[in-house]
Amino acid sequence: MRSTVLYPLIRKVLFQFDPELIHDVTIKSLKTMGGAPLSLMYKNRVPSKPVEMMGITFPNPVGLAAGLDKNGECVNAFTGMGFGFVEVGTVTPRPQPGNETPRLFRLKEANGIINRMGFNNKGVDYLVDQIRKAKFDGVVGINIGKNKDTPEENAKDDYITCMRKVYKHATYITINISSPNTPGLRSLQYGEALDELLSAIKAEQKLLAEQHGSYVPVAVKIAPDLTEEEILDIAQCLIKNEIDGVIATNTTLARDKVAHLEHGNEMGGLSGKPLTQKSTEVIKLLSKALDGKLPIMGVGGIHSVEDAKEKLAAGATVVQLYSGFIYEGPDLIRDIVKAL
Repeated sequence: MRSTVLYPLIRKVLFQFDPELIHDVTIKSLKTMGGAPLSLMYKNRVPSKPVEMMGITFPNPVGLAAGLDKNGECVNAFTGMGFGFVEVGTVTPRPQPGNETPRLFRLKEANGIINRMGFNNKGVDYLVDQIRKAKFDGVVGINIGKNKDTPEENAKDDYITCMRKVYKHATYITINISSPNTPGLRSLQYGEALDELLSAIKAEQKLLAEQHGSYVPVAVKIAPDLTEEEILDIAQCLIKNEIDGVIATNTTLARDKVAHLEHGNEMGGLSGKPLTQKSTEVIKLLSKALDGKLPIMGVGGIHSVEDAKEKLAAGATVVQLYSGFIYEGPDLIRDIVKAL
């Protein structure tokens, strides 16, 4: 039976339970199955459609966004589903439990999710160990952030600590300065704070490239809740500091499309279908401001082939799925790749 038929049935059952419980059970199951015969349950045949970005050849332009595999435990499983690349994390220097539960909410009527997880993860050393054990030979991005108790003025130390530890295990590294769930994190997107951070990141990248004899690109992930002027300023800072790519966008704090729904006013970042248009608009503005000087990964509310095409038409080179993957299932990967 094709997963087109199976997944809606599976989702109906899974959505009867607490979303974080289901997430944890799913990750543990995928980690256990790995390359075992049971992996045939989720294997997905996806055509090869290579795309070049940041000097990397992606097997296809549809990737898994950060947040689903926070600790890098299931990279082989997600690649088996057809993803052309997998981004793991966000990971921090030290393990941290994240925010208090409940902290993950489904907005079924809107095909949305609100989370206020707060970078819950087992720490960078654990993630590196998982990637090493996986012997993964595909494209893996490692998304890094700062610990909650690290002051903003010391944030760059956390990013550099993570960079040093993940460098030789990552195909690219993502600097997450746009999660709304770590106090003060988004302030790193602006002015002198951004310039100082990116300057330090670039200097460290150059040192690590010399040390390891290989260049690992760095991308920066930005928020959707930015004005046109702020997007222009960020673009200029990215260009100035020779950053390799940008990911647009993270989750939104806006609630205009979901405030009337159950859980619609929960604190945290909103992802899924309510973010589609907002994210695409940021990509358009960003693409214009960057003027081809660095590429864009498009993410935010991709639930269909048409959503993916709109992101690419707006200026993205590749796309990433998160909430759309949860709501639509693995067939969405194949359908997008085939249609491109």
